[in-house]
Amino acid sequence: MKKLLELISEEVKKAFAQAGYEEELGRVTVSNRPDLCEYQCNGAMAGAKKYHKAPIMIAKDVAEKLQESTVFSEVDAAAPGFLNLKVKEEFLAEYLRQMGTAPKFGMNESGKGKKIVVDYGGPNVAKPLHVGHLRSAIIGESIKRICRYAGAEVIGDIHLGDWGLQMGLIIYELSLRKPELPYFDENFSGEYPKEAPFTISELEEIYPMASGKSKEDAAYKEKAMEATFKLQSGVRGYRALWNHIIKVSVSDLKKNYDRLNVEFDLWKGESDVQERIPGMVDYMKKEGYAHESEGALVVDVAREEDTKEIPPCMILKSDGAALYNTTDLATIQERMEKIAPDKLIYLADKRQELYFEQVFRCARKTKLVKPETELKFLSFGTMNGKDGKPFKTRQGGVLRLEYLLEEVYEVMLQKISENRDMPGEEAEKTAEIVALSALKYGDLSNQASKDYIFDIQKFTSSEGNTGVYLLYTMVRIKSILNKYREQGGTVENTQIAVTENEAAKELMKAIAGFGAMMENAYQEMAPHKICAYMYDLANALNHFYHETKILTQENESEKSAYIALLALTLQVMETCIDVLGFSAPERM
Repeated sequence: MKKLLELISEEVKKAFAQAGYEEELGRVTVSNRPDLCEYQCNGAMAGAKKYHKAPIMIAKDVAEKLQESTVFSEVDAAAPGFLNLKVKEEFLAEYLRQMGTAPKFGMNESGKGKKIVVDYGGPNVAKPLHVGHLRSAIIGESIKRICRYAGAEVIGDIHLGDWGLQMGLIIYELSLRKPELPYFDENFSGEYPKEAPFTISELEEIYPMASGKSKEDAAYKEKAMEATFKLQSGVRGYRALWNHIIKVSVSDLKKNYDRLNVEFDLWKGESDVQERIPGMVDYMKKEGYAHESEGALVVDVAREEDTKEIPPCMILKSDGAALYNTTDLATIQERMEKIAPDKLIYLADKRQELYFEQVFRCARKTKLVKPETELKFLSFGTMNGKDGKPFKTRQGGVLRLEYLLEEVYEVMLQKISENRDMPGEEAEKTAEIVALSALKYGDLSNQASKDYIFDIQKFTSSEGNTGVYLLYTMVRIKSILNKYREQGGTVENTQIAVTENEAAKELMKAIAGFGAMMENAYQEMAPHKICAYMYDLANALNHFYHETKILTQENESEKSAYIALLALTLQVMETCIDVLGFSAPERM
């Protein structure tokens, strides 16, 4: 289905051609002076030089051809050469009727036929999620959903940090605390216990303690490195312990991600590609891509046209150990072989930009990806406190994600309990839904690459540009539709029609912009564009609501048209919030 602006532009282009001018001059934009007109065309001024004619004369020629148009109710030529346009309500109503019956409201699925991998998790096992993991999860989930809505086949991968010294630290510390466990008995040949010898709480205490100890005690770190080597060499007991660590950690991670309404198709980790690293390294050496530099193995990725220094991409350290670069490159290799995506999208803090530039250049230079494979790094800024610094606890530590979620939930529950007489269980369920919307919208409404201030009172406000305001708007629509049904009406039998209501027309124009907006959000990987659209749509809806008698409207056909308009608004808003990764309650 064509976008509304495309159809309007086609009509004006046709008029330019009929008037003897170049068709392309007829491109139409939304008016920057809504007090004068709804849409405008400035093509007459662009054509003045070519046709040696005053732009106002060209504009008048074109306006004359548009007087009988079925698209426009008003066409005015204004000095020095603007074409000011207003569309007919019937044209708009017909466009919305088509939207209402078309799959995805007529949006062009520009992602169809594409296969995309989104890498947007990256937590380390044995450590709790904290606020630093929030943006990757929220933005990544939305990017995945946007791409799917655009018709692409999308695989979301968490890419766990589940290998390396952190594992050795935990295993060595466990060997000190519980030396009697069979995992540390080299002569043990029986079945290891199915239940882990620790809880997630114990794990979360062990890792930071062991990490801190290794920085102060060289002998302790040496033993942890030995444990890491044994694990990576395949020592049976250490591998069994490692499996316990993964199982317990992943179970806890899933619980927290579920609460965020974030899902991964793959729960792969760095460990999954360890066996392919030696072969990949040999390939890079053999093909002449990798060379030694100060004992380390590197691939030069700098280019002549670079305006800043791009250091070599290190593949192995001087002691032969692999790095994150190595793991990420091996993961790219595996994804290309097993999934063959057209595009790989990585989400990480904007401070990782140079790192991903090195890895992507290395993947291209070493031909791990096809020339046409797109590698995209989506950077995001930090979530800051009111002091403008990265969000911390009052004690100055990094706040656990579950505590942040609980804090937003408690604030929302209190507001709902104060404002509505709602049974306890319903209030709790509603608070959970609305709190998530407050948190996600508060994040996603900002351009991802920018920092933003986390303000819990602002985010949970029912006024202004907040997720709570949007949900209140949706609940308002649901309430009106339910009352209409109680009056004996059938929402499904209503149809959008022409009404003598300016606020209704403004709402219709807002709805009509859905397809163009969603396509743009996909092309630019920009969830904030969906948020901005929803806010404008909610404002148009609320203006219409305050200006219009809907349920008390005596003209039944007029009432029916209003109800149809509300129903379509709700469907569009439900689609938008689903793509952003949250939902709306039945009442608030």
